[in-house]
Amino acid sequence: MVKLTVRRVGNSLGVTLPIEATKALDVAEGDQVFLTPAPDGSFRITPYDPTFETTMAAAEDFMRRYRNALRELAK
Repeated sequence: MVKLTVRRVGNSLGVTLPIEATKALDVAEGDQVFLTPAPDGSFRITPYDPTFETTMAAAEDFMRRYRNALRELAK
């Protein structure tokens, strides 16, 4: 477990991630991370957008329905 300190950053509050956490998350300065609620009431930090899966499912459905049209457009 790593102890983090909450600090004022402008008008907001923030924490600094230690290098071990940034390596484990595979993030660098400027990358986005997402704070998502967990079922047990806690929160998780993840570099993956939780809405991305829904967006990709919609895109795959679209590509499946219009497969022939997309194939013709690719020529």
